[in-house]
Amino acid sequence: MLPIDAAAHGSRWRRRHPLEKALLGFGLTVAAVCLPPWPGGPLVAAATLAVLLGPAGVAGRQLWRAFRIPLGFCFTGAAPLLFAVGGPAGLVSLAPDGPRHAAELLLRTSAASLGVLLFAFTTPVSDVLPRLVRAGVPAPVVDVALVMYRIGFLLLDSLAKIRRAQAARLGHAGRAAAWRSVAGLAATAFVRAFDRASRLQSGLAGRGYDGTLRVLVPEVTLSWRFLAASGALLAALTTVTLVLKGLYL
Repeated sequence: MLPIDAAAHGSRWRRRHPLEKALLGFGLTVAAVCLPPWPGGPLVAAATLAVLLGPAGVAGRQLWRAFRIPLGFCFTGAAPLLFAVGGPAGLVSLAPDGPRHAAELLLRTSAASLGVLLFAFTTPVSDVLPRLVRAGVPAPVVDVALVMYRIGFLLLDSLAKIRRAQAARLGHAGRAAAWRSVAGLAATAFVRAFDRASRLQSGLAGRGYDGTLRVLVPEVTLSWRFLAASGALLAALTTVTLVLKGLYL
């Protein structure tokens, strides 16, 4: 199990309805994208961090380990805006408004990433997928997603075991040995993926699979107080951002 999935299963908000957390997390994401990047981005990011580290109970180290990867993509996406290709200044030159555009994009994307992480750190995938059928998603699509979710963790476990076995046999002692180990790892994972899929199909057939995976979903009632607080937070962020934006202009 990935650390973010383990954190979601042990979250303080584990028993809350996924719709509540979706409204808050994705609402913050939409706010980060739609509001002016300054001061909207820092305000949304600060509010999301406060919720993650406070009521949601996410550990700071876990949050940083999960956030640094999307943050790297945010920097990678913002860096090209610093430069202009072609024109009278030469083949490659600094864009006139490049730093401003790059900073705005970085503020939007980093704050939006935190909103997505808020939902991911508090809501296991196994709580979301079965409820999608009630939302109108075709059952076969949800079944495929559930199976792929399960197979993904099985393959990750297999890869970890293979890498440990290769390391114990000095499979990473040199560059040539490392390349051989990578090739062997890819080949073994490819074969095991088909083997796992075949065994899973046989297991489902032996249990009378008729085209629908029936999963018990615990009944959770919506907390209107939580929804109202989430809406109030989003409204407050929007209001403060627009007021500060007006004063800044």
